[in-house]
Amino acid sequence: MHTPVDITAEARVFRSGRGAHLFLADGSRIFNLDEELAASLMCSLSRREIPPELGDLIGFGANRYIGDETIAPPPVKCLSLNVAQACNLSCSYCYADEGRFGGKARTMPEDIARKAIDGLIADSPPASDLLVGFMGGEPFVNRKLVHWATRYAAETAAAAGHRMRFSITTNATLLTDQDAALLSAFPFAVAVSLDGDRASNDLQRQIASGRGSAYDAVVAGLSSLTMSRRRPKHLSLRCTVTPFTGSLPELLEHLLSFDVDEAGFAPVIAAPPGTPAFEATDLEQFLAEMIACGAEAKRRALAGEIWAFSNFHTAMLQLHRGAHMPYPCGAGAGYLSVGSNGGLYGCHRLVDDAGFQFGDIASGADSAARAAHLERSHVDRQEPCRSCWARYLCGGGCYHEVSRRGRIGCDYVRGWLEFCLSAYAEISQAAPAYFSNLISKPRGESHA
Repeated sequence: MHTPVDITAEARVFRSGRGAHLFLADGSRIFNLDEELAASLMCSLSRREIPPELGDLIGFGANRYIGDETIAPPPVKCLSLNVAQACNLSCSYCYADEGRFGGKARTMPEDIARKAIDGLIADSPPASDLLVGFMGGEPFVNRKLVHWATRYAAETAAAAGHRMRFSITTNATLLTDQDAALLSAFPFAVAVSLDGDRASNDLQRQIASGRGSAYDAVVAGLSSLTMSRRRPKHLSLRCTVTPFTGSLPELLEHLLSFDVDEAGFAPVIAAPPGTPAFEATDLEQFLAEMIACGAEAKRRALAGEIWAFSNFHTAMLQLHRGAHMPYPCGAGAGYLSVGSNGGLYGCHRLVDDAGFQFGDIASGADSAARAAHLERSHVDRQEPCRSCWARYLCGGGCYHEVSRRGRIGCDYVRGWLEFCLSAYAEISQAAPAYFSNLISKPRGESHA
């Protein structure tokens, strides 16, 4: 039986432009409140008392949407190949040490990729929907393998009766016409890294050789991807934000001036010593900047427009679908990452981390290690997560970031989610068509 630590971990009253609302963590349920009931609930919650009005809704017994049972390791349906533990750029904040993960630069040989793909397909249930992602470093440092593995995975999966999709995260500076053709010929979600205009991007992202502008090279690569005859299925921009990045609304406008499906932000939490990673106090300003971007996305949604701010889109879809997850992502569950030497790791950020290794391609995924990971990582077994109302939307935080920095971003996460709850309540009542339009748009594939 699930025993909550505190009623404030189960229920939260929040407000929007449409009035007062109640959020219940279990099931991510939202209810409209009149002012009298809102005041009564807030009073009870402030005293950590279970309001009689919520007894049946919260369901502290067997009727919960999420229990504290650990899931068994599911079949792996998503595999990323760390094809190049090397990079042609030198980014000051790179958690992956330019792809080397603290070791030597190396690339994945064909036999490792073949065994990984064969294992994914052989171990999948009939007619599975599978995903192979390409990561680095910079994947196109190992261009030949990316091309070969894409074709091999597509053909082998089809022969086995599966559907194969692909993703790649790239800085786009090495893209050739042949690369662009590959990314459009197969169902690829392409995420391109770009950290702002020329000045801000090149300040923290430089070409390793020291020759030329990384920004100009990225823009040239983007141009090759946005030609209508060879546009990938989904194209997004990912901007890494440091405490010195500056105004995010202005930056988002710049990113969305390119012909992409979405653009969004990721703060630097885990980074090499001496690099500009966020501290808890820095995240207060980051939250304010994110809410400013979200407010513009909400304004446009209420006017019937979809503004391609991916952080906001993700949150709106999560709330609309009633997402409630006891884990932050699929790492170690339905998703594993293959290091260039054949090790199987929780995700692409945890390559070469012995604490998150779950077997290798020679012996297969280690089910016992995966089960232990899922046992200890359930959000209701984590502190301080089990006492947080946002835990089933957050899932406990990125394994990589938490293992390196702890949970310094909790206040940011709660602040962003509370804003998103308020925005969702307004949009769902005033412009409900926004969600059907958003769902119908092609979206990038997640490794989660």
